[in-house]
Amino acid sequence: MNSRERFFATIHKQPVDRPASWLGMPTPAAIPGLLNYFGVADMVALKQKLDDDIWPVDVPFNNPPHYDIGCALDFTPEHLMGNQDDRTLTDAGFFENMTDPIDIDKFSWPDPAKMIDVDEARRRVRAVPKDKISMAFMWSAHFQDACAAFGMEQALMSAMLYPDMFQAVVDRIVQFHLRSGEVFYEAVKGELDAVAIGNDFGSQTSLIVGPEFLQEFIFKGTQQLIAQAKSYGFTVMHHSCGAIFPIIGDLLSFGADIIHPIQALASGMAPQNLKDNYGTKGAFCGGVDAQELLVNGTPQQVYDKVLELKSIFPTGLIISPSHEAILPDIAPANIEALFNAVKM
Repeated sequence: MNSRERFFATIHKQPVDRPASWLGMPTPAAIPGLLNYFGVADMVALKQKLDDDIWPVDVPFNNPPHYDIGCALDFTPEHLMGNQDDRTLTDAGFFENMTDPIDIDKFSWPDPAKMIDVDEARRRVRAVPKDKISMAFMWSAHFQDACAAFGMEQALMSAMLYPDMFQAVVDRIVQFHLRSGEVFYEAVKGELDAVAIGNDFGSQTSLIVGPEFLQEFIFKGTQQLIAQAKSYGFTVMHHSCGAIFPIIGDLLSFGADIIHPIQALASGMAPQNLKDNYGTKGAFCGGVDAQELLVNGTPQQVYDKVLELKSIFPTGLIISPSHEAILPDIAPANIEALFNAVKM
């Protein structure tokens, strides 16, 4: 099987020569150590050496210094300024003291048609080897964006005290992401394989907010974003860190093909529990713990864990670290052990 055949067989829970696998996206600080360890010159050579099945495509967005659609909406209040990379969801946001839905137009919403470089988008998709899976990372994180728009505490208070205002901001953010999708998807339709979208709905032990909150304010947008990507024929991977077991059924019912990343140490996210409850309903990506195992474990421990995952999910699981970001505290030898075990 080549990577394309293996990927589609894995997510459709068909027999495979081995499960599909994905390195994830190493951070800039982690890349030199990986290249040195594997004796390669660049990330393309590294992915080829590992026989990595999924090749991420960053959506080119003209928002220097990021050039990243994941940072498209900067809700930093003007009086605070600062570097967006230094902000957290708990910091004050542009809408923190606003209660009237009409105020959503006070924010300078970027126009995706002017910000997305469609020629560069096509070039990036076409640069993926034809036997590999091209997956664009749209993110479209409307829940996280809404939290940043107010500041997280203020956002949740606004949802309770001024629900029309909170919903108006959420809906406007969803509109931005849908328009971004329209521009990007039209440029790459027929050439791109898959799209990753998502929100971090979970903490280590539970959902950040209750399922009822998500049903009331957030899931309409989730359904729209998944439906849009599916309308172009793309496979959809929905990302959420944390303990999201209570809503996996919802995400699958909305049309998500793959749930990522199986944060292995989060409550309820043990691979066997997911297989027992959702093994016939959807596919997963992740499972190799990146909080403790890949950081502190030995290559043999990583190897053994991957063999365990393969016994639980002989198919239906894309084996990958339990977070897309490979940090420099993960030993390259453990990455090697992961891929060696996948291919065993």
